[in-house]
Amino acid sequence: MVNMVVIIKISLENEMDLILANKRCMKVAELLGLTIATQTTFATAVSEIARTVIDITNNGELDIGVVQKGQRHELAALVTFNSDLTLGKADEGVYYAQRLVPQFEMVRDGNLCRIEMKIGLPRSLNTNKVKLDYLKNYFKQEVPATPYEEIKRKNVALNQITAEQEEEIKRSKFIDDKKNEFISIASHELKTPLTVIKAYTQMALKAKDECSERVRQYLVKIDSQSAKLHDLVKQLLDISKAENGKLDYNMQTVSLDEFIAEMVSIMQNITPGHQLEFSVCSGVNISVDSLRMEQVFSNLISNAAKYSAKNTVINIVCTLSADKKNVTIAVSDQGIGMSEESIKSIFNKFYRAETVSNNYAGLGMGLYITAQIIKDHRGKIWAESEIHNGSVFYISLPCTVSR
Repeated sequence: MVNMVVIIKISLENEMDLILANKRCMKVAELLGLTIATQTTFATAVSEIARTVIDITNNGELDIGVVQKGQRHELAALVTFNSDLTLGKADEGVYYAQRLVPQFEMVRDGNLCRIEMKIGLPRSLNTNKVKLDYLKNYFKQEVPATPYEEIKRKNVALNQITAEQEEEIKRSKFIDDKKNEFISIASHELKTPLTVIKAYTQMALKAKDECSERVRQYLVKIDSQSAKLHDLVKQLLDISKAENGKLDYNMQTVSLDEFIAEMVSIMQNITPGHQLEFSVCSGVNISVDSLRMEQVFSNLISNAAKYSAKNTVINIVCTLSADKKNVTIAVSDQGIGMSEESIKSIFNKFYRAETVSNNYAGLGMGLYITAQIIKDHRGKIWAESEIHNGSVFYISLPCTVSR
């Protein structure tokens, strides 16, 4: 209804709402200053329509308010509902209602039906914005007249909160989807020029006699930074794939002790400033994607080295469960440790503790991808830590064969 100031909204679901609608119509008309006769006439017309709507559907909505037409105001009620049943002016409730109010209109658009009822307000009542604002606040603050109304108000509030939460979830998903799309496209676009830069750098480094030692040093730095950037792009691509459930896996059965021994050998060369020690569970086989699992161990051991002082020990310890169905691998360091708050968030995408982000490079992607890979291997990952007392990251994986 055009220019309608809604004072009260009531859903029309059952007979209790019929009583509520009648009381509220009477009260609005009373507070506007209408006579008892006019109050009763208007409330009766609304009740007749409300009863008719409740008989055919449980999705009716009643808005009671005031419409301004030029310098005049009208008390109005708008009833809307959806139903495939036809409602005409010959129906008993509609027939009586249209005889009670001077302005009655019923419009149907498909299954949606709108019924408008209006009564003119005398100018002597001085209806204005201040008065209408008072009415709206009055009914917002009014104590429920019955237990049913109290429950109804709580349900309305809960439904509103739920609707807002659902809308927020939709907005967040839309933003997330767009962000993942951007990350995916940007990563793919960056990958090609990076590969070309690295290839030309390698070619230039091989041409020993054609560049000075100073130029070679520059080329080595370019190659090193290109490799780091390539790893970041790869992580961005992995995040995009993980978000869409498209991380690729080539599962194979491998010997756990051989796999860890190989990883320790590789990582010892990458982290020469730390001593890597490990113990294995002899005879345990696991089903993994070797490249993805290398990514997991590389990330955990690199993090342990990054956040630990040089020349400290990083331990990798395997423990077989009592029923020999699962194996737990613990990667521990003697580093800066983490707070309880950080432990709760470290596997979240792009999370970095403030103390860490100020002193250590990174984007907070590694552990998120690591957790996703472990989850896709039907495993679990968690951490234990104390500030200044190091950290332990645990991985639990199902065994395939245990001898």
